Amino acid sequence: MNNPKKLKSRILSGNSDANIAFNDLRVLLKYFGFEERVKGSHHIYRKDGITEKINLQEEGNKAKPYQVKQIRKIIIKYKFGENIND
Repeated sequence: MNNPKKLKSRILSGNSDANIAFNDLRVLLKYFGFEERVKGSHHIYRKDGITEKINLQEEGNKAKPYQVKQIRKIIIKYKFGENIND
């Protein structure tokens, strides 16, 4: 999915937590300005001003549902993407 606005909407809806592509989630986090560090199978994301550390692991080509929920809470808490105009 190339559209961050659509992906953000899918994540916020909570209807497809088990069906979010891992790479799409990675791209979205980078779009929101997170820095990625890879250590083995762990993709760790940090951003100044964000207290939470995001640690993602792939499950096949999908993100794990509990990790999508974690991202949803962060999007809501920090109001990420409210200025996406795509």
